[in-house]
Amino acid sequence: MLMTHTHPALQFTHPLPYGAILHDGGVQFVVFSRSARAMRVLLYESVDDLEASEVIHLDPQTDRWGDVWSAFVPGIGAGQLYHFQADGPYEPEFGQRFDGTARLIDPYARALAGTFQQSADGIVRPPKCVVIDDQFQWQGDRHLRRNLSETIIYELHVRGFTQSPTSGVEHPGTYLGVIEKIPYLKSLGVTAVELMPVHEFPIRDCFGNRLDRPNYWGYDSMAFFAPHRGYAAGDEPGCQVNEFKQMVRALHQAGIEVILDVVFNHTSEGNELGPTFSFKGLENKVYYMLEGDGAYYRNYSGCGNTVNGNHPIVREMIFNCLRHWVHNYHIDGFRFDLASILSRDREGNLVPNPPLVEVIAEDPMLADTKIIAEAWDAAGAYQVGSFANLRWAEWNGRYRDDVRRFWRGDPGQRGHLATRLAGSSDLYEPGGRKPYHSINFITSHDGFTLNDLVSYVHKHNEANGEGNRDGENNNHSSNFGVEGPTRRPEVREARLRQIKNFLATMLLSQGVPMIVSGDECRRTQRGNNNAYCQDNEISWFDWQLVDENEDLLRFTQALIDFRKNEPSVRREDFLRGMTERRGELPDVSWFDVDGKSIDWKDDDPRLTCLLRAWTPGDEERDERGRHLLMFINAAAEPQRFTVPGKARNLDWRRLLDTAAESPQDIFPGGGGPRMGRTLRIDLAERSLVVYVADPQKGQRPKSGGI
Repeated sequence: MLMTHTHPALQFTHPLPYGAILHDGGVQFVVFSRSARAMRVLLYESVDDLEASEVIHLDPQTDRWGDVWSAFVPGIGAGQLYHFQADGPYEPEFGQRFDGTARLIDPYARALAGTFQQSADGIVRPPKCVVIDDQFQWQGDRHLRRNLSETIIYELHVRGFTQSPTSGVEHPGTYLGVIEKIPYLKSLGVTAVELMPVHEFPIRDCFGNRLDRPNYWGYDSMAFFAPHRGYAAGDEPGCQVNEFKQMVRALHQAGIEVILDVVFNHTSEGNELGPTFSFKGLENKVYYMLEGDGAYYRNYSGCGNTVNGNHPIVREMIFNCLRHWVHNYHIDGFRFDLASILSRDREGNLVPNPPLVEVIAEDPMLADTKIIAEAWDAAGAYQVGSFANLRWAEWNGRYRDDVRRFWRGDPGQRGHLATRLAGSSDLYEPGGRKPYHSINFITSHDGFTLNDLVSYVHKHNEANGEGNRDGENNNHSSNFGVEGPTRRPEVREARLRQIKNFLATMLLSQGVPMIVSGDECRRTQRGNNNAYCQDNEISWFDWQLVDENEDLLRFTQALIDFRKNEPSVRREDFLRGMTERRGELPDVSWFDVDGKSIDWKDDDPRLTCLLRAWTPGDEERDERGRHLLMFINAAAEPQRFTVPGKARNLDWRRLLDTAAESPQDIFPGGGGPRMGRTLRIDLAERSLVVYVADPQKGQRPKSGGI
């Protein structure tokens, strides 16, 4: 029987923190609403219940502290299911969208259970909130605190990583499934996983129906404090909290950090035509950026609405959310989706030193975490190289585009390739940042996989049901003469070589490399470059590819291992040429194919890079750098290179040759054949050859040498 009563005043109350907080003998419910005239807590006994078993009416006289509604409900505890419900003005033309019949998700809910439901009278019930006990046996786990300069990121989708039957795991598509694949991640050698969104997002639509085009990627947040229930192996309400923590603990035990891709730029409530199931029904004018008098939503996210991140209330929520994930889940860092939106004021204007961006950078609780910006948004803002301050790293979109264009053979790209290989000083040095503030990537979840980048000229997104109009048209890709799969051996050879070129370039560049899950074994999306709705084999990791492409996997593993053990390719300061630091030897020198100083005005797609050894000045690290000599040929024909005079006095050994067949394509640790005495190096078309040499001990370099 439904029980409804006004909550009696108690001798103690807790107006903060927000959310559903456990106390002895009960739960304190706390929520913000400035314009609400009445507030209720709806309690449920079961996930499937359409109606509440009990309704708690908050008294505006005793249960409201300013704009904070707070009530202690005795006799309930962890696992309790609930919603909020608020009465207030419904004046959509002025930005007020209160609906006294709507069931509302707590903005601070720590877990959700169930899906959207529709009652007989047509009222939509969103997933229910769950009261959570955050106690967990962390077994001494703490953040790993790895330097950003020493980080190698692996972007993966929790479900897609193990959902395929080929994964062979006991718990496919789940947090526990990721745990089962940790041995693979360790063998690959990556130091951090960047999880695509795990904040709660809809499994079904707001009418309880299966989504025809599900938001498989998860960029559709509806509860920022809650891990996604769809990735849990169990079915007990709130079990995802414990399972997520198990995953983090296990990854940390393996030496792998956890970075979350967070989406604070919009929510799944959509625009003025969308449903009301949380923020709209509590204080729409505060949580969202509105147009004019408030009838319409500003849309800088491309998803219907824009979170009002620089309103003090919303800023506090985001700030508390990040602390929540760091403290309760031991998260090591965050990648902020469409982060330029966080730089917009309440009117949508881009502003210098935006408060939220500064708060994130300066918060002492986040001091050990990595913070990474996707420094653009869907409304034209592009802040790569200029986003915020020294704490912020960035996805370097310029790196992706320049490296793709160089290896495709586009004219005039030699200088751009050199700049990106050397750490993108043009972007980051003017603001006082370092090479490790550049997150270097060739591919990401958004776009072609690495295999498809060398197999398709055009996107093939027909399966998305949008007439192939969605997705990026300018991919800087090449198919080497055949669109899609082929049996032609010369095309297959060219594609594999190009994949190795991309991997070697990225893993030998100054900055922080990011690999997309499956690129190391040629995962394909069949030419789909916007697989946001493909919860199927198009997106899932096919684990048969690990065996089918074991040679490429070996190549990637050896490259990663070399990077981890070679400080010269992950310096903490920008490279200097001779003219920039008079009297000292250059960190890097560039040459033409004839071994002479390069003419940057020349469009020649070939160059030689001589990278001088660097050893960290850290007494705790026993590392000694080596010299690197890179011969780079992006031309469509073979080329003979001459070893520069500066490099002729050292014992060079081959590290890799992307044109060679396995296992001659890479020599782990750089222990390959010695360079021939002819001082001539023959490179196949579109290939990269790298040599390494130890600095000569106790001997000064010859005049003009390195």
